[in-house]
Amino acid sequence: MCGIFAYLNYLTPKSRREVLEFLITGLKRLEYRGYDSAGVAIDAHDTKGITLVRATGKVKVLEEAVATQCAEQNLDEMLDVHVGIAHTRWATHGVPCEVNSHPQRSDADHSFVVVHNGIITNYKDIKTFLEQKGYVFESETDTEIIAKLVHHLYVQHPTYSFRELVEQVISQLEGAFALAFKSKHFPGECVASRRGSPLLVGIKTKTRLATDHIPILYGKALIPTEADAATTEHRPHGTAREVPILPRNESTSEFMPVDDKEVEYFFASDASAVIEHTNRVIYLEDDDVAAVKDGALSIHRLKKTNDDPHAREITTLKMEIQQIMKGNYQYFMQKEIFEQPESVINTMRGRLNFQNKSVTLGGIKEYIPEIKRCRRLMLIGCGTSYHSAVATRQLLEELTELPVMVELASDFLDRNTPIFRDDVCFFISQSGETADTLMALRYCKQRGALIVGITNTVGSSICRESHCGVHINAGPEIGVASTKAYTSQFISLVMFGLVMSEDRISLQQRRQEIIEGLLNLDKLIKEVLKLDEQVLDIAKHLYQQKSLLIMGRGYNFATCMEGALKVKELTYMHSEGIMAGELKHGPLALVDDKMPIVMIVMRDPVYTKCMNAMQQVTAREGRPIVVCEVGDEETKKFASKALEVPRTVDCLQGVLTVIPMQLLSYHIAVLRGCNVDCPRNLAKSVTVE
Repeated sequence: MCGIFAYLNYLTPKSRREVLEFLITGLKRLEYRGYDSAGVAIDAHDTKGITLVRATGKVKVLEEAVATQCAEQNLDEMLDVHVGIAHTRWATHGVPCEVNSHPQRSDADHSFVVVHNGIITNYKDIKTFLEQKGYVFESETDTEIIAKLVHHLYVQHPTYSFRELVEQVISQLEGAFALAFKSKHFPGECVASRRGSPLLVGIKTKTRLATDHIPILYGKALIPTEADAATTEHRPHGTAREVPILPRNESTSEFMPVDDKEVEYFFASDASAVIEHTNRVIYLEDDDVAAVKDGALSIHRLKKTNDDPHAREITTLKMEIQQIMKGNYQYFMQKEIFEQPESVINTMRGRLNFQNKSVTLGGIKEYIPEIKRCRRLMLIGCGTSYHSAVATRQLLEELTELPVMVELASDFLDRNTPIFRDDVCFFISQSGETADTLMALRYCKQRGALIVGITNTVGSSICRESHCGVHINAGPEIGVASTKAYTSQFISLVMFGLVMSEDRISLQQRRQEIIEGLLNLDKLIKEVLKLDEQVLDIAKHLYQQKSLLIMGRGYNFATCMEGALKVKELTYMHSEGIMAGELKHGPLALVDDKMPIVMIVMRDPVYTKCMNAMQQVTAREGRPIVVCEVGDEETKKFASKALEVPRTVDCLQGVLTVIPMQLLSYHIAVLRGCNVDCPRNLAKSVTVE
């Protein structure tokens, strides 16, 4: 949540207008991460030295504010060196308004400005300290304390470099953050850091890079006590000082092009914001401090840990800009729903050999013998990722013959759940940055469990901190409400079950029918997508309702929960996914002729039980909308309306039945005038608890 984008050009002439266009476009790419306010900061000729423009609302409103407030500036002046930072906000501290928007400033003169993604848990203590020093706060944000703290340190110690100031600041912060700093006292410099929230650096040069690795300079910050005052060298008493672990003259942390120093840098929360400029990026790790000065990039860390590498690798992105554009679709979510025939194929590509019925998951191949010896499997996630685990739990229990526990990451942490060294823990997250899931991962890792990551984002925190994992290859997902990531997570877990059962003779027939089902899955999804007009017709009857119940059981219970979540996310209508077997234990009291009900009834092992539930509903004057198999006339007799989906193997039916639920939530949202891609109060990557 929240999007950071910063741009620095060095000896690559750009006008202020071009810089502003880069910043605004970058924010538009990141708007799915936050959209209640936005802001930019660029160099200016006035006494403040920095122009700060902020606006409440979406990036389009900021774009209009920039045009108005910068109208008197010479935006066409070419600048060899310039730094601009920008931010789109998802509010945590303080209501959405201009003064709470980022960048946050240190003082009225804009000496330091900062953009922040995350949450500072000790901001009240730092705020009290700064107030005692005479600082007056204008916003309700936790971010403002960062800007004022760096200003305080600068006033006390003007000989510090910009990077050193930032290092001392982050050593005082607790919580999760990604930060980018700009200062009029350090023109042409940008410093960024992260802890718990994603941040990357994009590099664009005219010449071949001198290296594909950026060496890291290690050091640590010390805060001397009164007793240490007499021995403190180089720095005034009571302040932080740097003690390098590697001598500066023996180690360089600078990146330089081979022939010249013409270079552009992009700092962003997500690769989608930089891919149109460069495909060469460095994913920063926790407590990295990346600084650009005189066109050179340095990466520094306050302290060295046992598993730290000596350098950060420059990664070449495979993402294409066309993948993150809406094309002919009205919304990203609509595009992503209709991309599912391709996304499930991409998830299986190179892994599932349909000719010899074999499955190879390269990311976990070496760990399969260890996984087969484990005590239990634990699937941990939040929201849609949790539902994908619920959807596949029954099949994994069948194919692995192991106990499979499915946990919500937040509840898992609240309970201090016992974890053992012979547990295998799967952490499922589209972004790979979900805060609760990441904290649960670290909890399990400390206790010796094997960690398996299931993510859609290469280089994400979960991806890096797992022992092994599976990249779901769903492609960029921009809409806040997850669609194709759900089905790709589903397929990835199914493939894991197939790998685990490849040597079980008794399960070969079952494996074969599942693999055959996967072979035809993309064609069946295309058939389901043809129901779009029928779903729109149903949505026209439902969009003015206040509540919606979705019922099912067995393999389709997860579809009910996921469908209800999509309705809540997109339409702001109350919706509940109900286990049909629990109908008589309370939910039946809600049923009457006015309550909208969707029931998922497929010809699987629980068909008879689902039919019993539907008869109970119709006996109470309920008029269910039914999702059933093509040609199931018996089920359709009880339905007010029916959506017929093709038949496939029972454990894969959830991939097909969830698509009408995605389409239904989408159409209801459009009819209700909701913002489909950016639902209120929600953000794509939940990077705070």
